[in-house]
Amino acid sequence: MGIPVKYNIRNLIVRKITTGLTVLGIALVVAVFLCVMSLAEGLARVFKSSGSVRNIIVLRQNSQSEVQSGVTRDQVPLIMTLPGIERDTDGSPLASPELVVGLNLEKIEGGTSNVTLRGISEKGSLLRPQFRLIEGRMFSPGLSEVIVSSGISKRFKNCGLGDIIRFGSYLWNVVGIFDAGGTAPDSEIWTEVDGALNDFKRLAYSSVLLRTTDSVARDQIIKALAIDPRLALEGKSERAYYEEQTSTAEPIKFLGFFIGVIMAIGASFGAMNTMYATVSARTQEIATLRVLGFSRPAILASFIVEALCLALLGGLLGCLLGILAVNLALSGITGTTNFTTFSEVVFAFRLTPKLLLMGIVFSIFTGLIGGILPASQAAFTKITLALRQVG
Repeated sequence: MGIPVKYNIRNLIVRKITTGLTVLGIALVVAVFLCVMSLAEGLARVFKSSGSVRNIIVLRQNSQSEVQSGVTRDQVPLIMTLPGIERDTDGSPLASPELVVGLNLEKIEGGTSNVTLRGISEKGSLLRPQFRLIEGRMFSPGLSEVIVSSGISKRFKNCGLGDIIRFGSYLWNVVGIFDAGGTAPDSEIWTEVDGALNDFKRLAYSSVLLRTTDSVARDQIIKALAIDPRLALEGKSERAYYEEQTSTAEPIKFLGFFIGVIMAIGASFGAMNTMYATVSARTQEIATLRVLGFSRPAILASFIVEALCLALLGGLLGCLLGILAVNLALSGITGTTNFTTFSEVVFAFRLTPKLLLMGIVFSIFTGLIGGILPASQAAFTKITLALRQVG
């Protein structure tokens, strides 16, 4: 016969001080774990939500990123003639030869970081449906003008509307602020591609972005690029290209799990101490339960349930603290380095239902580890010894 759960709940209420401290300890562990993991999730989401399955990014063969790639001016017309490229309303192909350059700019809070300057053609913004100009106007071709993402404008000096960005001997007027819906362009500065080529004295583009009519045409173009010896280029689905860069979030995820495990060990010891104290104080109760006929497995299960109740309460409180932290203290944008392009990636913390579930599971595991040994001690206490302590 099992011991009723209400017996365990009553004991938690009676020992409210030790219960509260243990719950708080587990809650803080879960909250920290969720904050670190929501950082990694926010970074990964930037890449996973970027790009379109119908878009192809054309790079030099074996290039891991646009920074390492090169597409010559002579190759661009050949790319434009590939069948399956969608046409704009004016009949021209929806394709954008682009140049990617890293600018080392000063952060508002101090220090410097590389920021991606992207030169785009007139079709560049059409190929990115999340793009939305929220302040100012679009840059004018032939002039040293740029538009800056909202995230970059908030994190770097001289990147606000009307400011002048200085990099070496180059000067660009900021004429617009844009938003890209939390995708990769939210970490970029855009200008006109021919002007960027002239400014940086580049002879080749970094890549060509184009939109295909459907998935069949996309696969055919990728295959055609791979087998054409004249080009020495390769095509990747834009979505696949950005998903490959989610490796940037992996070190942060590892750090989150590592910190979480270290803190969970401490929380497990806290729960273990609480449960040992509980077992010691309830020797008489344990003896009485054994005399009444409750088996050792029943007592073992009862004390493990009690530890799991502590952990579950701590997990729920930790999730609440995590939600408050992410939505209040960590609600702004932040940034880190993309280890593929070595440039700034702007993103926001993102706490998902999946992460909250992970937090609950994490807390339950912590409680289980902390409760097994004390529960075993309670279950295997000798009745004769316990009865001697009764009197």
